[in-house]
Amino acid sequence: MADVAILTPAQRAFADAARTATLATTGSAGRPRLVPICFVVGDDGRDGRPRLYSPLDEKPKRSTDPHDLGRVRDLLVLPEATLLIDRWSEDWSKLAWLRLECRGELLEPEPHEREEHAAAIAGLRRKYEQYASQRLEERPVLRLTVNRALGWGDL
Repeated sequence: MADVAILTPAQRAFADAARTATLATTGSAGRPRLVPICFVVGDDGRDGRPRLYSPLDEKPKRSTDPHDLGRVRDLLVLPEATLLIDRWSEDWSKLAWLRLECRGELLEPEPHEREEHAAAIAGLRRKYEQYASQRLEERPVLRLTVNRALGWGDL
């Protein structure tokens, strides 16, 4: 098992290739909240830490306001999050996972964050054709800054 401060090239490639991940936040009662997400790996931040972005898209949810989502409320109170990216196979020699301990923040489509927000949206649209027709420019995005990466298997 590797414990690194930044993503190795193999870990970054593994994350880039993944279609989904599981985001874990801590709910108000202290219990983990797990939700499957779409995401894209972005450029490293100014601090050199990798960043991933997950949209708060237009798929049906309990509320039309993305700020009301449980994962968003959780991150506004406690910004610690964990992202699990895994590869399953009936051939167990191909099993692998990457666990990213992150700081989660809301990236709003506001002037001072517009460039980063636009780059995140462009990356998400390149990866997921379903986002071509969604108005992601008008919605916040989750920014997940990686603090620690742990991997297992052939990444």
